[in-house]
Amino acid sequence: MSGFKKFLLQGNLVDLAVAFIIGTAFAAVVKTFTDMLVAFVAKAGGAKEVGKILIAKVDVAPFINATIAFVVMAAVVYFFVVVPYTKAKERFFPDAPEGPDEQLQLLTEIRDALTVSRP
Repeated sequence: MSGFKKFLLQGNLVDLAVAFIIGTAFAAVVKTFTDMLVAFVAKAGGAKEVGKILIAKVDVAPFINATIAFVVMAAVVYFFVVVPYTKAKERFFPDAPEGPDEQLQLLTEIRDALTVSRP
């Protein structure tokens, strides 16, 4: 039972649960915003409703809706998650300067050990 308790209280599991809940709530906001954008696209295309955008008698509104939703979601994730995370990571956890190659260092130590042991 202690293993199960440890699993439940791990930080990663809690972070994932919070991200899922926030993501679900945010998806509703993005869907509403996308529906609004699609309505503007429909009006610009001369249709009175979103479902009335026809090209060669084919309803293209669902494709337009999905495309706008994808672009909006990708932009939001990039500008509000990826960019701040990358900047914070660079600021608080800068990359360590590269030292000598591990293999080169080992070979150097072997060479030095061989030169010391020679008479």
